[in-house]
Order: sequence, then C-alpha cells, then structure tokens
Amino acid sequence: MTVGARVVRIPPPLYYGLAFAAGMVLRRVAPLPIGVDLVLPGAIVLAAGLALAGAGVAGVVRHHTTIVPHREVAALVTTGAYRWSRNPMYTGLALQYVGGALLVGSWWPLILWPLVVAVIRLAVIGPEERYLAMQFGPAYASYCSRVRRWL
Repeated sequence: MTVGARVVRIPPPLYYGLAFAAGMVLRRVAPLPIGVDLVLPGAIVLAAGLALAGAGVAGVVRHHTTIVPHREVAALVTTGAYRWSRNPMYTGLALQYVGGALLVGSWWPLILWPLVVAVIRLAVIGPEERYLAMQFGPAYASYCSRVRRWL
C-alpha cells in the first residue's frame, strides 16, 4: 500500500477545533473580551475562510486526488485556489478560526491562534511539502517558487 505524507493521523480541522474549544474554556474561566463589536468583520473573515477552504477542496476533487494528508496524491493541483496559495484549505481554516474568534468577541482564541498555526505548519504542512517534493520533484519546486505557502 502506498502512503502519502507522514503526518499524525489527526484531521487538520480538529487541530483548529481543539484550539478554539480551549479558547472558549479559557473565556469562561478568565474572560478576556475584545471590547468592541466585531460581528460583521468576523462574519466576513469567516465567510472568506469558508470560501477559500471550499475552493481548495473543490480543486482537489476536480483533479481526482485526496484531501487526506496521509493518503497518496494522484496529481499536483496548481489551478483554482492553488494559484494563490499552496495550502488554501489550511489558510481557509485559519481564517475561519479568526472569524469565529471575532464573532465571539474573545481574545483567548486569538491568543491561541499562532500556536495552532505553528502546529499545522510543523505537523502537517512540513511533512506534506516533503512528500510532494519527493512525488513531483522539479514540478513541485517550480510551483513553490511561484506560489506562497499561505496567501
């Protein structure tokens, strides 16, 4: 059986969900409100994140490959959302997280956000990039030279 990237088999959205849940627990224990109403900006950022992640999923599905990091990929996707970001799904999740934090009006999820982004970068994106470099060689190197990791 061929495998994909050597990542911990935790679905990437779960990392974001657990960090956000921890922020909500901290919000209950020690409230740290943002102090201004950011519902509209939060909704806009959340919607942008949903759109970007959805576009990333659509691109992968259109190319008949997988969104599961530890499975073998069938194609290097460089079109659609992948023209602007090598990781539109992870970037979309990060934006959704920030949008959600703005919607609930708490600093706690925002304080934890850099930690979850760092974990995604090290535990998921790093192994995926190494795997894609091995699978697609110069084509992936060329792609990386043209397209940013996040946005």
